[in-house]
Formats: sequence, C-alpha cells, structure tokens
Amino acid sequence: AAEGSVCKGDRTRAAIVDAAVCMASRVGLNGLSIGNLAKKLDISKSGLFAHFRSKEKLQTEVLVAAASRFSDGVVRPALEQPRGEPRVRRLVEGWLAWVDTSCSGGCLFVQAAVELDDRPGPLRNTLVELQGRWLSTISQMADGAVQEGHFHADLDPQQFAFELQALMLGYHHSRRLMRDPLAGQRVHDAAER
Repeated sequence: AAEGSVCKGDRTRAAIVDAAVCMASRVGLNGLSIGNLAKKLDISKSGLFAHFRSKEKLQTEVLVAAASRFSDGVVRPALEQPRGEPRVRRLVEGWLAWVDTSCSGGCLFVQAAVELDDRPGPLRNTLVELQGRWLSTISQMADGAVQEGHFHADLDPQQFAFELQALMLGYHHSRRLMRDPLAGQRVHDAAER
C-alpha cells in the first residue's frame, strides 16, 4: 500500500507541476497561486502545499520541469540530426514550435526572464543557470557546424548563440504580442543570413 501511495503522490506532484508550468506561462512565477492551482486540480490547498512546502520550491520545480520539457521537445530532436547545420536547423524549428505550442501563455522562460531579471535570489539563480546551459548548447551546436565546414571557420559560436537567442526573443515579441503573421518567416530569413 505504501508503494501505491508513493506512486500516487508522485503522479499528483507531477500533475501539479504540469498545471503550474502552463499557468506560470500566462501569469508569471509570482502569479502562481496555490489556491488557483488547487482549484484547477480539484485538490485542497493544504494537500497541494504539502507537496512543496513553499511557493519558491514550487516555482523552482516549475522552471526545472519546463527546462526538461524544452530539452525533450527541442534539444533532443536536434541532437538526433547529423552534426552541423542540420542539427542547428532542427534546433531552430523546434524552438519556434516551442514558442507556439508549449503553453497558451507562450514561453515560460521569456516570462520568467522579464519577471526575475532584477530580482536576486535562488529562483533567479536557477533561471540564470538554465539559460546559461541553453546558450552553451547553442554555442556547441554552432561550433559543430563550424567543424563540419557548414559555417564559416571564423564564426564565433558564442556570438551565434547570442544572436540566435535575440532572434527568438524577437520572434516571441513579434508573434505573441504584435501578432505578426510573418514572424516565423522573418526568423527563418534572419537565421539564413
């Protein structure tokens, strides 16, 4: 019986985090409400709180869970492609899809970056660490494209990562806020250059 309750507890915790990821994409990490989550999942507030013990712990788990989803949906499929330009292209395609399909509020990381950029503390530190790993992943893929001869030998992989991140932030703004129907094409055109 204890094993069954552990599995049920894990499933409940996973369901809470799953709902919280999408909620945070709409209302931000600070906008996460134990009460609203409990209501959405039809569980008691005290039952939900027992899984995390603090709002900050829930927020941290939301960031980590979103990073895992991002890795599964964007990074892993790119890594399945041949090293070099095909891998980078798949990364861009996956990233565009992530912005449009991850949650109804868009990319949680964009929301969190705006929310946490000037707020020191463990939650910001977690986001900075996750984003640093992400930029490193892009840089490594760009370096692979240089080594394969697909990109110019003098390409700076870290600069490439910076510029691709900037393009995607621009895409998020153009697509989600401005509702520009050409936003995807604009990113593709810029990435090609």
